[in-house]
Amino acid sequence: MNKIVKIALIAIGLIGAVLWFMLPSRAESEADPAGAAQNGAMAAMFMITYLLLAIAVIFSLGFALKNMFSNPQGLKKTLFAVGGFALVAVISYVMSSGTDVGEKYMAMSDEATVKKIGMGLYVFFILAAVAVVLMVVPSVKKIFGK
Repeated sequence: MNKIVKIALIAIGLIGAVLWFMLPSRAESEADPAGAAQNGAMAAMFMITYLLLAIAVIFSLGFALKNMFSNPQGLKKTLFAVGGFALVAVISYVMSSGTDVGEKYMAMSDEATVKKIGMGLYVFFILAAVAVVLMVVPSVKKIFGK
């Protein structure tokens, strides 16, 4: 199995190298950007990228789900973490007012979109604060515990 994967990776690498040399030059790209974007070599490189990304995502999710369901304690921890994240998302959505960004950006989208952006910002801030607390508290305990 390992040999097959190595051979496949070498073949994909060689195909990528050949496609790289088939890309249009900078002068051609600047002269006709639309034509350069429609280049067959570039489209093939994107297809290879999408294929490799899909394979990586499928295998990552597959192994993660396999390990999660084979260990009931891990499943419990995962569900607890997902529930915590969902709780943070709900709290953030409630905290978001729909006017969380500047006037310049309000003109570009509707209030529902701005509310979702505000929710994302609040999720980030809450999770960042939790991460900082989880780094600082053990250090403080360690300092005063001695």
